[in-house]
Amino acid sequence: MNNEIKIIADDAAIQLIKEVKEENGNIIFHISCGCCDGTMLLCSEEKDFKIGENDIFLGEIENTKIYTHQNNYDNFKNHTIYIKALKGNGSEFSLEYGSGKKFVLESEINK
Repeated sequence: MNNEIKIIADDAAIQLIKEVKEENGNIIFHISCGCCDGTMLLCSEEKDFKIGENDIFLGEIENTKIYTHQNNYDNFKNHTIYIKALKGNGSEFSLEYGSGKKFVLESEINK
């Protein structure tokens, strides 16, 4: 894990990660750079998402790797990333879509 970035998931997110994995197998998160939905945490099947040479590994939570594009990396340097699960529908490009829950990304500058 990158020493400049901390990643913390709340209990609801951990439970949702487990549910999505149970249904889909191994998953990854990719923090999008925002053409359609802004900066979002997208959940994909690991086998279906091709990590590009410009994607940077940020860390992992619940044995689930988290990446972002290098153009987005500076937005998370020296931050704590919080992954939460809330009621609602997230992006239709993310595996939890339709479950009535969505992954939400928040961040805070480390002091």
